[in-house]
Amino acid sequence: MQISDLTSNARVFTRKEGEPSAQGKCVVYWMQRSHRGVDNPALTLAVEIANRLKLPCVVYLAPIPFYPRANARHYACLQQGIPDIRRDVEARNVGFVLRRYPDHSLERFLQEVKPAVLVGDENPMREPSHWREVVASRVQVPFYTVDSDVVVPTRLFGKEYYAAHQFRKKQATYLEEFLVPDENPVAKYRWKPPSGLQQLADPTPETDITAGWDIDRSVAASEHFVGGTSEAMRLLKEFSECKLLNYASDRNQAHKDGTSRLSPYLHFGHISPITVAMAVQEAYAPQAQKDSFVNELLVWREVSINYVAYNRHYDSLEGADRWAKETLREHADDARPHVYTLKQFEESRTHDALWNAANNQMVRSGWMHNYLRMYWAKKILEWSANPKKAYEIAVELNDKYFLCGRDPNGYQGIAWAIAGKRDRPWFNRPVNGLVRPMSADGAKKKFDVDAYIAQWSDTGQIAMKY
Repeated sequence: MQISDLTSNARVFTRKEGEPSAQGKCVVYWMQRSHRGVDNPALTLAVEIANRLKLPCVVYLAPIPFYPRANARHYACLQQGIPDIRRDVEARNVGFVLRRYPDHSLERFLQEVKPAVLVGDENPMREPSHWREVVASRVQVPFYTVDSDVVVPTRLFGKEYYAAHQFRKKQATYLEEFLVPDENPVAKYRWKPPSGLQQLADPTPETDITAGWDIDRSVAASEHFVGGTSEAMRLLKEFSECKLLNYASDRNQAHKDGTSRLSPYLHFGHISPITVAMAVQEAYAPQAQKDSFVNELLVWREVSINYVAYNRHYDSLEGADRWAKETLREHADDARPHVYTLKQFEESRTHDALWNAANNQMVRSGWMHNYLRMYWAKKILEWSANPKKAYEIAVELNDKYFLCGRDPNGYQGIAWAIAGKRDRPWFNRPVNGLVRPMSADGAKKKFDVDAYIAQWSDTGQIAMKY
């Protein structure tokens, strides 16, 4: 039975061509990036194919300990979202199988359940993208991946965009087509697991899905964020009904709770950017406030994904534009007013109380206000031995502590702050060269710096629990 009309959508990557297996007993969705059971185009494709083939659909999720740079904090957030996944998947009459390393083999699972088609989610990061290539070379059935964590599919841009306004213009031509709600179709045929099929019960707060794994456990789970679609939807409701009214002015108030705080949930795929964008569009708020937020969500988030998808050096100084690399090289040997080591940065032991407070927020909560993420990275450039070392330190800390680290947004943020990505050359100065600087005095014009420092200093009482 033909499924080509279902798989010809721009969201869909044909990883392995072919006709559905005539002996197939189900359609499998290999869930690895979009950790949600609703508003998930990859799951929707799997359900639609299954219904067309008159087969059941099953979701396969198998966390592993060697996901690049992931640690106990990241796995805790992922684990917290698993019960929501099962609830929402099963509400769509779809099966859900959870396994974990060392019993994580996708190939073994496919041999056990005998699919007609395999569906996965797309990921522009280099390691997960390579895994999909390996799977495509090994599976014996058609394999499709879906670009399910963007509004406009990344492949439609075809290249790296060097200016946000150019990206915005191109993106706008596709919004009417792709900024539409997911119908969340229900599977028509209930999946029944083969006799003896191995699967795990959902982890509880008392269990640890990473038990026995050799992973970095030096970073504790965040006490300020709880993973999962339910919590993401709660935060979205709170934002769209309350905070959106004054978003354009409050979003820079780092000492207040004026932003959506959805970046961790977008990173883990616990919520769809389409869900967020449509909730904001439908909210009762001035259009200017909606436009301000949608610009952050659609343009800046997706131009970050564009950067990672089309620049293979996205997490190093090599990914910078030529003018930035040249100016930083020219100033690499400039005398620095302060030079700190990775350990000193990590422990918030600099001379700058604002930087230390921002770093504390990251280390303790796994999140940092976006304005301060820029300030944080720019000061690492100023206070490191050279630009290359600064970049390495910023990436190391970003990936280790942020819940939304190891993500296109984080890598482009570092690239903007340290290497002027999507910015223009500024006025030449020591250390920074032509890369735009930021200062604590500038921050004082944006928000109550003293109040922020009091919240996140080593002695401060942290009142903000998100």
